Amino acid sequence: MSTAQKRLDLQPYLRREPVVLALLMGLAIVLFAAVAGLSRLYYRQQEALAERWSVRGADDLNAGRFSAAVVDFRTSLLYSRDNYEYQLKLAEALVGENRTDEAYGYLRNLWDRQPENGFVNLELARIDASRGQTENALRYYHNAIYAIWPAGQNTERRKTNLELIHYLLRIGDTAQADSELIALAANLGNNPAERTRAGQLFLQAQDSQRAREQFRLALQGNRHDVAAMAGAGNAAFQLGRYSEAERYLRDAAEAGNHSVEPQLKMAELVLNLDPFRPVLKAADRDRIVMHGFAAAGSRLQACAAPGSFSVPADELTKFDQAWTKLKPRITERNLRRNPDLVNSAMSLVFSIERETSGMCGGMSDTDNALLLIANQHEGL
Repeated sequence: MSTAQKRLDLQPYLRREPVVLALLMGLAIVLFAAVAGLSRLYYRQQEALAERWSVRGADDLNAGRFSAAVVDFRTSLLYSRDNYEYQLKLAEALVGENRTDEAYGYLRNLWDRQPENGFVNLELARIDASRGQTENALRYYHNAIYAIWPAGQNTERRKTNLELIHYLLRIGDTAQADSELIALAANLGNNPAERTRAGQLFLQAQDSQRAREQFRLALQGNRHDVAAMAGAGNAAFQLGRYSEAERYLRDAAEAGNHSVEPQLKMAELVLNLDPFRPVLKAADRDRIVMHGFAAAGSRLQACAAPGSFSVPADELTKFDQAWTKLKPRITERNLRRNPDLVNSAMSLVFSIERETSGMCGGMSDTDNALLLIANQHEGL
């Protein structure tokens, strides 16, 4: 058979080949589309199941049903394994159930993926704080303060800062707590309640001066803030500003805060027993000196009584001899004629109260007041 004849015989097949190829390509496209559609349907179903379980988990988490929430979020992760939010909620549920080791593992993995996440840093800080890992806790707390929060960033940062301050106070690091408070107070604005809270924290951090400033700012914004009155009185008392303390504490007591009454009573007693107060009449000053001198003598007798806590005998004898020697001279007439005697008498009173404080018997209110006055006039 000739070549030409062969070509004529193959022509029908050659004409059908493009059609067959087109049909096969069309079938492939249809099958690919079908597979893609089925795949999309499968993933949508997976996502729907994951979402359904996560919603249930959120409800359980909000209701405090942590065990159920753990199951819910684990199930949701079966359908969406790498979902960051589901893993975060699972970690939160594990923390609620006190399964902190498991939670920490999840949180560390989440931190590796998003080290700037505020909530993750905060939860890591809390776990390390509970474990006594102070250095790590502080690092994560600071990360959280400056981290990214999804909403209400300033509010969340302030809450985290306050939590850090409470943690520092709880572990007794008042110096660092004070530093954090200074930074916090600089950005508080004019909210009297927040100023009052800052003042109370400054008091816990033993920074009475800054506490006083915060309470005074709070009262400028709300002069009826009873907590600020009490705080201002307490801060002024700690600073030895007893006239100011008496005024604030009296306002707080009259406004219904009866818890300040013992401190108010002590402030009044200090003012009444201090012979060095300005604008004090000479006769009143002399009577105060005589009263204080007599109280110091009673203190010496209490320390000498059987059963009292020990004071070195030679010290007690020295003070008793000095007091006994000076006693005949402590009269209104002598004090009026010799003002220098006031200093001599009160110097001995202060020495007796300082040396015997906490070493023998229980101190009376008068003794405590004289000790505060002695500290105020240290060096006399």
